[in-house]
Amino acid sequence: MTTLEKPREVEPTPPVATAPSQPPWWRRNWRWLSIIGVIAVWRIGLAIFRGDDTLELGGAELTGFQEWLNDLRDDIDSMRDTNWFFKYVIGGISDGLDWLVENLQDLLSTPAFPRPVPEIGWLGVVALALLAAYALAGVRMAILVTISLLACGYLGYWEDSIDTLIITGIAVAICVIIGLPLGIWMSRSKRVTAGLTPVLDLMQTMPSFAYLTPLVLFFSIGAASAVVVTLIFALPPIVRISAHGLRTVSPATVEASRSLGSTGPQLLRQVQLPMARRTIIVGLNQTTMAALSMATIAALIDGPGLGEPVLSELQALNVGGSFVAGLCIVILAIMLDRVTTAASERREHQMRSTYDPRIRRFAIFGLAVVAGIAIYLSRTYTRFADFPDGADLGVKLEDRVNSINDWVVDQLSGLTEAFKDFVSYGILNPIEALTADTPWWMAFAALTALGFLIGGWKALVSTVVCLLIILGTGLWNDTMSTLVTVLAAAVAVMIIGVVVGVWMGRSRGLDTGLRPVLDAMQTMPPFVYLVPALALFETSRFTAIVAAIIFAAPVAVKLVADGIRGVSPTTTEAALSAGSNRWQMISKVQVPMSRGSILLAANQGLLFVLSMVVIGGLVGGGGLGYLVVAGFSQQQLFGKGLAAGIAITALGVMLDRITRYAAERSERRVAAATR
Repeated sequence: MTTLEKPREVEPTPPVATAPSQPPWWRRNWRWLSIIGVIAVWRIGLAIFRGDDTLELGGAELTGFQEWLNDLRDDIDSMRDTNWFFKYVIGGISDGLDWLVENLQDLLSTPAFPRPVPEIGWLGVVALALLAAYALAGVRMAILVTISLLACGYLGYWEDSIDTLIITGIAVAICVIIGLPLGIWMSRSKRVTAGLTPVLDLMQTMPSFAYLTPLVLFFSIGAASAVVVTLIFALPPIVRISAHGLRTVSPATVEASRSLGSTGPQLLRQVQLPMARRTIIVGLNQTTMAALSMATIAALIDGPGLGEPVLSELQALNVGGSFVAGLCIVILAIMLDRVTTAASERREHQMRSTYDPRIRRFAIFGLAVVAGIAIYLSRTYTRFADFPDGADLGVKLEDRVNSINDWVVDQLSGLTEAFKDFVSYGILNPIEALTADTPWWMAFAALTALGFLIGGWKALVSTVVCLLIILGTGLWNDTMSTLVTVLAAAVAVMIIGVVVGVWMGRSRGLDTGLRPVLDAMQTMPPFVYLVPALALFETSRFTAIVAAIIFAAPVAVKLVADGIRGVSPTTTEAALSAGSNRWQMISKVQVPMSRGSILLAANQGLLFVLSMVVIGGLVGGGGLGYLVVAGFSQQQLFGKGLAAGIAITALGVMLDRITRYAAERSERRVAAATR
C-alpha cells in the first residue's frame, strides 16, 4: 500500500515593484500641443479670411466713441469757467501747481522779472545743493551732486536741468505727503490693502504714455499737468514699499513696546518708522527715479525740463543733440539714485563709526555760511547768476557725436539695413499678418484661447475683458500691430534674460562686474534709449523694438540671475553627486527650479517693453504710440489719442495678468512636485 506524500508548501513569490506608469507624452504636453493647434487653426483662418473684418481705421477717420471723446474735451473746456468743480477744484489745483513751479523757476532757473536773472544764480544753487547733499548723504554724495550739476551746466542745459529737478522734486514731495500715510494705513489694515492693491497694480501696469492724455483732458497742457502725471506715475512704489517695511518690523519689538504702555501714535513714531526707515527710503528712491522718468516724458504735454530738447532733437533726427540732452538726464538720474541710496545707509554708517557728530554739525554750519555767501554773490554779480556761456561743451560734444554717427551709418548701414529687413520681412510682417490681417472675431477667439492655455481661467476672464475694451476703443487693428511689436521685443528680452541671467547666476565674478552696469541702465529714463537705436536704424518700427530690448533687458537678466542663485544648494549638490554635467545641471535642475523667477522676468519684461514700444512712436514705431503722439499735436485727433491710451492700458493689463497667472500656476506645480 502506497502512501501519498504530503505536497510541499510553495512560498509565495514576493510582488515585484513596478514603476508607476507614466501618462502618454501627448497627455503630459497637452497644453503645448493645444497652443500649437490654436496657432495652426489661426494660420489656416488667415489663408481663408485674409483682409476681412480687420477693423482697420484710416489716419483721420474717427469712430463714434472717439468723436464722443472729442466732444467730451470740448464740453470740459467750456466748463472750466462755469462748473464749480472744474473752476475751483481742478482749476485751484492747476493754478496752485503752476504758481509753485513758476515761483521755483523764478527762484532758481529762469529770469525773475524785473531781474534779468533768477533770484538765486547758479553759484547759489550749487552751494545749496552741496549743503543739502552733505546733510542727507555725506561727503561723497555732496561731491557727486556738485560735479553733476556743473556737468549739466557745462553741457549747455543748466536751466532745463534745474527745471527737471523742480518738476521731479515737487512730484516726489507730494508723493511722500500722500504715499507715506497710505503705506501706514495699508500696513495696519488688511481691508485697505485689499482695496488699494488693485489700484496700485493698475497704476504700475499702465504704460507711462497712457497717463498723458487723460490728464490733459482735465489740467490742459503745461507745468501743472506735468507735475500731476509725474506724481501719479511715481506714487505706487513709496506706498507699496513703505507698507512692506512697516509690516516687516519685528513683532517681538512691537509687543515689547506695547507692553511698556506705548500708544498707537507713539509706537508708530518711536518704533515702527525708525526701524522701517531704510526700507521707506528705498521706496523714496524708486519713487524719485519713476518721477524723473515721467518728468522727461511730460515734455509731450509741454512740461518744462530736459524732455523738451530731447523730444525736439529726436523729431529733427539730430542724434548728437538728443545725445547731449539725454546725457544730462542720465547724469541727474545717477545723481538722484546715488544720493537717495546713500541717505538710506547713512544712519547705519553713523552708528557703526566712531566719528564725532559734533564735527558734522560744525561742517554743516560752515557749509551753510558758504551757501549764504554764494547766494549773495549770485544775487549781486551777473557772472555768478548766469551760467557762463563760454562753458558750453555741449555743442562740441554734439558735433563729435554726429560725426561718429555719420561714420557708423556709412560703415554699417548695409549690415543694419539688411538685419532690419530680415527681421521685419521674415519675422514681424508674417506675425502681424496673423494678428492684424485676420478677422477681429478670429483674433479675439485665438487670443482668448491662448490666454486660457497659458494662464488658466483667471487669465481667460482678464483677456476677454481687456479685448472687449480694446474693441470698444475702435483701435483693434492698431492694437494688434502694437501687440506684435511688443511680443517680438519681449521674446528677444527673454532670450537675453535667460542666457545672461543663467550665466550671471552661476558666476559670482560676472555678477559682480555686470550688476552695476545693469543698475545704471535701470536708472536711465526711457527717452535716453531712443538715441542709440535711432543712430543705428533711423526711424522705423524696428528702431522702437531695439530701444525696448535695451530698456527691458536689465530687469529680466537680474530676475533670472536671482532665481538661479536662489536654487537650494542641497538640490544642486545632490545633482552633482548623481553625476550631472554642467548642461544637465542648468537644463534639468536650475532652470526648472527657477521657473517662477523666469516667468516673473517675462512679466516685468513685457511691461517694460510695452512702455518703451509705445514711446517708440516718436521714432517711427507706429501703432498706438503714434496715435497718442498725434492726439497731442492734432486737435481733431485728441479723441483718437485718448482711445489709444485706453487701448494701451488694456493691452498692458492683459499681458500682465496672463504672465502673472502663468507664474502662479507654475509655482503651484513646483510646490506640488516637491511635496
